[in-house]
Amino acid sequence: MTLFQSIFLGLIQGIAEFLPISSSAHLIIFPWFFNWEDGGLTFDVALHAGTLIALLLYFRSEWTRLFFALLKFKPADLKLLTKNTNISDETKSDQPHEQDLRLALFIIVATIPGAIMGLLLEKKAEHAFRSPVLIAGNLAVMGLILWFFDRKGKKTRVVNDMTLKDAILIGITQGFAVIPGISRAGITISAALSQGLDRESSARFSFYLSMPIIAGACILKLRHLTGADLTPPFLSGVAAAAIAGYFAIGGLIRFLQKQSYGVFAGYRVLLAIIVWVVAFLR
Repeated sequence: MTLFQSIFLGLIQGIAEFLPISSSAHLIIFPWFFNWEDGGLTFDVALHAGTLIALLLYFRSEWTRLFFALLKFKPADLKLLTKNTNISDETKSDQPHEQDLRLALFIIVATIPGAIMGLLLEKKAEHAFRSPVLIAGNLAVMGLILWFFDRKGKKTRVVNDMTLKDAILIGITQGFAVIPGISRAGITISAALSQGLDRESSARFSFYLSMPIIAGACILKLRHLTGADLTPPFLSGVAAAAIAGYFAIGGLIRFLQKQSYGVFAGYRVLLAIIVWVVAFLR
């Protein structure tokens, strides 16, 4: 893979990982468009490492709070998972430690079903769902689902209002994100919207939930790296994905303060149509 291709795909990965448009779909479709070679396992590690860096840097203060909250965890704190309280209400938020610990526990709970389903589906997804035509179908269908819940969701709750049921449901849906075209961000945001979370909160919890999944992918794949793998294309892919991912996170949060997810739903459908047309002409 050339330096240009590495940087280009790194930028695509950094943007598409955090927007609800499916990074895996884009990393299959663009090389297919341009007849590029597959970057292989090494390049896959580079892209995941870059998006992990973006997550850690952008939410560094949140990760610090959540980490120290977990250090003080006691078995009795499990009651926070089922605590029936709207802790986003300022009159009930006089215990920030409880809020941080509750959020950390929800992230852990939501990660478990997603990780199990991801491991079960990963091998099949790597081979059975990589056809650009099928990926285009996933893009279009998931785009319509995102649009539907963006329009119909109540959008009256924030992250601190989440319940155990919300966390489990969002975690289960994340497991289907191993299928190219579904989009981890797209399906978890749709699930959050379906439970009444507002647009920004849906994105934030999706971002929080992505950290352990991406970190796990990096750990599994970094085992295979050697010093010889640290080539300019590899390092460039890491840097490009990290920079693009950092700005994509902030950009989406600011965008959602005034706009809807409609533009992303429309983009998914449009990209699907383009893929189908190109496939037909070939």
